[in-house]
Amino acid sequence: MARAEMADRTERESFVLWVDETPRPGWANMAIDQTLLDRAELLGESWLRMYAWEPHCLSFGRHEPATRRYDAERIAALGIDTVRRPTGGRAVWHGPELTYAVAAPGPRFGSLQEAYLEIHDMIGHGLRELGVEAVLASSRRSLPLDAGGCFSQPAGGEVMVGGRKVVGSAQLRQGGALLQHGSILLADGQSIVRELMQGPAGDDSFDSLYETASPLLGRSLAVAELAEEIADTAAARWPGNWNRITAAGEVIGAASRDYPQFRSPAWTWAR
Repeated sequence: MARAEMADRTERESFVLWVDETPRPGWANMAIDQTLLDRAELLGESWLRMYAWEPHCLSFGRHEPATRRYDAERIAALGIDTVRRPTGGRAVWHGPELTYAVAAPGPRFGSLQEAYLEIHDMIGHGLRELGVEAVLASSRRSLPLDAGGCFSQPAGGEVMVGGRKVVGSAQLRQGGALLQHGSILLADGQSIVRELMQGPAGDDSFDSLYETASPLLGRSLAVAELAEEIADTAAARWPGNWNRITAAGEVIGAASRDYPQFRSPAWTWAR
């Protein structure tokens, strides 16, 4: 193999690992993930980013009819942050969790379904390494957008612990590149999604909703511990050169151009 071809192959098989230690609001997280997808499409880069949300946030799927399904007035009165993702799927409450994002050129993972299964299988393996009894849900049809929140019931290939879905993911194909991001739940607070749907309201207190969160993985896991195990599992499973970074100023600078879109109520409540 010629030296130039080898160098090109090494570059194409490299991954950038970013354990983002700065919790960010939903609009910033979604703009950054969109930027990683842009870089995967335009530059051929592959990224694994892991991050958290501050403040905690309710996110809607790109095509989800949020205006018909969720009580916007109550959400605003409770001061709950909202954002619409660039990816599809259904609503997710981003509270006690580790969020991951994989952005890569299309050929690295194959079809959308192949990518979905491979990435979830990697996460499931990482959880098992930490002593969590994680399995993948059996195959079934994709659930419709009106099936409730993302974690209300599993679809095929999603990560389960004790009969409960603990990883929910969404995808976007842009050109020849893939973005898949999702929540690895550390506690079960997804009932908030149901409580914020239109209809009779429950206790009109955000604290009362949030206090319903309970441990979900069968053992207590710190975000940092989980992030390190997922990073190690991904590096062992996906061959290539792994470049770990602690800051991504160029990415954040590029993402800032998309901040207005993801902060905009017109985008968040577009449907």
